Amino acid sequence: MTGESMLALGKMGGAAALGLSALGSALGAGAAAPAAIGVWKKCYAQKKTAPFMLLAFIGAPLSQTIYGMIVMNKILEGAVRVPANWMDLVGVGIFSGAALGVSAWMQGVAGAAAADALGETGQGAGNYLMALGIIETVAIFVLVFIGKAIL
Repeated sequence: MTGESMLALGKMGGAAALGLSALGSALGAGAAAPAAIGVWKKCYAQKKTAPFMLLAFIGAPLSQTIYGMIVMNKILEGAVRVPANWMDLVGVGIFSGAALGVSAWMQGVAGAAAADALGETGQGAGNYLMALGIIETVAIFVLVFIGKAIL
């Protein structure tokens, strides 16, 4: 296998990290958005103020795409430095991207429940954000520890 082929395959690991994390972000935001829209609809129908906070629940899963981009850049650096490690880099990209993506997806599912709860009670926004933050912590751990694996 040529050096160019190994480099290209190593870069594919970076694409996997970004693509899978972005897929999870899209699924997460897609899970939270309908719940928030439903709450806003109820508020408008009842002539109540619609909570702006719901945007935080919708947008929370997007940070995992940023983490995926950071992992992608680390993988690309590794691919350029040692192209022969392409199989390792593809594995790192797939598994880290999947972990980031699932974290984002589940954060969106929790964000949907948070939107519903906030809409129903008007209380607990801080608690709901803390729950989303705990799910975010999984993604942060992946970001930190994957960086160590690539070095």
